[in-house]
Amino acid sequence: MIIDIHGHYTTEPQALHTFRDKQLAGLADSARKPGSTDLGITDETLVKSVEPQLKFQKERGGDLTIFSPRAGGMAHHVGTEAVSLEWTRICNDLIYRICKLLPDSFVGVGQLPQSPGVSPKNCIPELERIVKELGFVGVNLNPDPSGGYWTDPPLIDKWWYPLYEKLCELDVPAMIHVSSSCNPNFHHTGAHYINGDTTAFMQLIQGNLFKDFPTLRIVIPHGGGAVPYHWGRYRGLAQDMKRPLLKDPLLKNVFFDTCVYHLPGIELLSKVIPVDNILFASEMVGAVKGIDPETGHHYDDTKRYVDQLRLSEKDRLKIFEGNARRVYPRLDALLKKRGR
Repeated sequence: MIIDIHGHYTTEPQALHTFRDKQLAGLADSARKPGSTDLGITDETLVKSVEPQLKFQKERGGDLTIFSPRAGGMAHHVGTEAVSLEWTRICNDLIYRICKLLPDSFVGVGQLPQSPGVSPKNCIPELERIVKELGFVGVNLNPDPSGGYWTDPPLIDKWWYPLYEKLCELDVPAMIHVSSSCNPNFHHTGAHYINGDTTAFMQLIQGNLFKDFPTLRIVIPHGGGAVPYHWGRYRGLAQDMKRPLLKDPLLKNVFFDTCVYHLPGIELLSKVIPVDNILFASEMVGAVKGIDPETGHHYDDTKRYVDQLRLSEKDRLKIFEGNARRVYPRLDALLKKRGR
C-alpha cells in the first residue's frame, strides 16, 4: 500500500466557510453568530468536495490518505476557548463523515480545541472523542496556538504533560503542526510552518520528554523543516549542551514526513534521517498547488521523488507503508481488520 500520512481537507464546501465567517462575526456582535451548528452539508456534497484529492490519489498511485482538517483553518489564536471547541468539533465531524463515506481512501486525524494560554489538558475530552468515538488514528498538535508569537511554554514543559499522558494511553501519535500566522513577519506556509517544525525539534533537544514518555510518538511534517539540512548544527548543539547524540534520545520517538517538494530535498532527507524514521506524505491539496516547470509535474507529487531514491525495496516499503503502520498502530489495526 501507498499510505500518505499528511493530507488536509482544503476543498471544503462553502457552507463551512460561511459558518466560520458568522461565528467570528459573532465575537463582535452576538446577534451575528450562527444560530445552529448544522451546516446543511449533504453526503453527496462532501463526496464531491474531495474529488480533487481522489483524482490525485489515483493518478499518483496512492491508496490511502490520513486526512485532517485544514491546518491553516484551525486558527487557534482567533476567538475564545469556547469558539475553538465549537469550531474543532465541527471540523472533526466533517472529517469523520468523509472517512465513513470513503473508507478505502481516507482515515481520520483530528485537530484539537487549543487556545492561547489555556491548558492543553482541556483538549483531552475532544481527543478522547475523536479516537474512541470517531475512530481517528492520530491528532495534529499546534505548538504555537498564538499564531506566530509563541506565547505558550515549549513542548518540553510540563504544561503539555497531561495531553502527552493521554496520547500515550490512547496509543496515538501527534503531528506537530502550526496553524495560520497572525504575525506579519511570517508567511504561514512558507515561513511559519517551517519555523514551527524546526522550533519543535530544537525544543525536544533541550529537554528529557521521552524519558518521561518513552512511548510518545511525534511526527514532524514538511521534512522536518530545516532540521535535516542543519543536522550537523543540531548534533553539535546537543553535544555542547552535554545532551546525548540525537539518534539515541530522539529518533526512537520522532519521525519526519516527505512533504518536501523537490528531488534534492528528498534525497537529503533520506541520507540524513534513517529510513525507519521517514513516512511518506504529500500534503495534497496543500501548501503548493502548481506545476514545477522544470519537471512538468506538480510540486506536491512527492511519490515521484521517493520512487527515484536509491533504496532497497524493503526500505522503500517502509517509507510508503510499514513505518506508517508502526507509528500509527490504530491505523494498522484498522487496516488488518479490513484485510489490507
